[in-house]
Amino acid sequence: MNTYVYGYGPEGKERLIVIDLGVTFPDMDSTPGVDVIMADSAWLEQNAARIEAIFITHAHEDHIGALPHLWPRLKKTMYARKFTARIGALKMEEAGLPSDVLKVVEPRPQVIEAGPFKVQFVPLSHSIPESSALIIDTPAGRIVHTGDFKLDGSPVVGEPFDPMVWHEIAHEGQGVKVLVCDSTNVFSPSPGRSEATLVEPLREMIAAQKGMVVATTFASNVARLKTLAEAGKAAGRSVCLLGRAMKRMVSAAEETGVLIGMPGTISAEDAVEVGRDNLMLIVTGSQGERRAATAQLSRGKYLGLEMKSGDSFLFSSRVIPGNERGVIRIINAFSEMGVDVIEDHDGRYHVSGHANRPDLEAVHDLLRPQILIPMHGEHRHLREHAKLGTAKGIASEVATNGMMIDLTGPAPKVVEYIETGRIYLDGSVLIGAMDGVIRDRIRMALNGHVLITVIVDEDDAPLGDAWVELMGLSETGRNGADLVERLEDELAEFLERASAKVVASDDKMDEALRRIVRQVTMEEIGKKPEVTVVVSRLMAE
Repeated sequence: MNTYVYGYGPEGKERLIVIDLGVTFPDMDSTPGVDVIMADSAWLEQNAARIEAIFITHAHEDHIGALPHLWPRLKKTMYARKFTARIGALKMEEAGLPSDVLKVVEPRPQVIEAGPFKVQFVPLSHSIPESSALIIDTPAGRIVHTGDFKLDGSPVVGEPFDPMVWHEIAHEGQGVKVLVCDSTNVFSPSPGRSEATLVEPLREMIAAQKGMVVATTFASNVARLKTLAEAGKAAGRSVCLLGRAMKRMVSAAEETGVLIGMPGTISAEDAVEVGRDNLMLIVTGSQGERRAATAQLSRGKYLGLEMKSGDSFLFSSRVIPGNERGVIRIINAFSEMGVDVIEDHDGRYHVSGHANRPDLEAVHDLLRPQILIPMHGEHRHLREHAKLGTAKGIASEVATNGMMIDLTGPAPKVVEYIETGRIYLDGSVLIGAMDGVIRDRIRMALNGHVLITVIVDEDDAPLGDAWVELMGLSETGRNGADLVERLEDELAEFLERASAKVVASDDKMDEALRRIVRQVTMEEIGKKPEVTVVVSRLMAE
């Protein structure tokens, strides 16, 4: 959920810039029903008057996804390069928000002045076009905020990493005071590989297949989409893109001039009429997303197309930790259909978009920063990257969520902790992670729900028996007893002997009925469900 803040000025009155507004995605175990998760913006909202601008490094969801949700709370001008701005504008327009607050920026040497900050966008290679590092010049020194990057001299689509540009950046003025650097692949011991190394292996593999060929990768990896489409065309196949996100990325890349020479594709309607031996699909859903095209094909037909025995399915991607179960479920479903699944265990059909350990060391050597702040990774990645910097004599600090660090001295110094949290997009509303909504949803999912309804007359006497409705619970208990009947019998006994004082109090009735239900359900089915008590009182005319 990358959301970084830089400040400069007197303590408590610093002028601020925000870098990226990202999201992460939920899981059914801890956040069931949630659409996306983003950083709690409360501190930024409290200090909105001090924010000069928002800068977006690239168009991956974990850097740009929260724009339509958090911008209305901050309402500051946003800066991004052309392709990134196009993706951001589409998100804003879909949410009914103004897209002209996104200003298109040209790469270095253009400088954006934002209060005491002078910011330049510097092209870097990554797994999405126009990923950029930010050069942030302040009166206290130069900060290089890398964003996500890799060292790729031939990325197929987009700009290569240019070491000469970075040599200039390192030697201008007083040099680089602070490097805030991607840490994702710090544990990968070999130098990263270029996107261009996949072109021939993919062509050879696709040309060797019989039946229909289907490939999935990240929708934002426009270079990979082009390589796959070219491989399909070279094998004499018609190519069809399936998935809204993928089509939108390709369209935006072509509109902004980032993608040139993408082979022509056909619609799903036309693909149905093409012979299987002459068809290739490129589909969304490489991470097992239930509603994406990959998962839909694993469950049967999707837009009239279906997988059959003898077809091939390629995962030209890596599985992000946490998504393994969904992907394995899909692989097994394809296996049952007789589909040959080709995974990328040896890196032959996929390369990472992040710098590996030797590449990070090369960047350290190239920029020679005084201070290193690792970013973008789990805590173990940040800690390992900090160790790497310390071993080279670079003062390093692991910055966790909410940590405010003074970077003006010779070494980073933790000076304050800001209260942080998460916001959930739940349907069409934003809710706090601590609001209790998801907690209650999880409790109901784990323990079921019982609804009790009791009618009380104007004299505070029960009118008839209570009745019970179950949700998410077994209908029968031990020895085959009907659970609803058992509950209603116990509640009827209680209501017969309950004092007028208890029946007259909603709170006392709620407490007593809730306790009885949980005791009975624990005895009968070993569960303590969530309980809702509704006491309806008849009023005297």
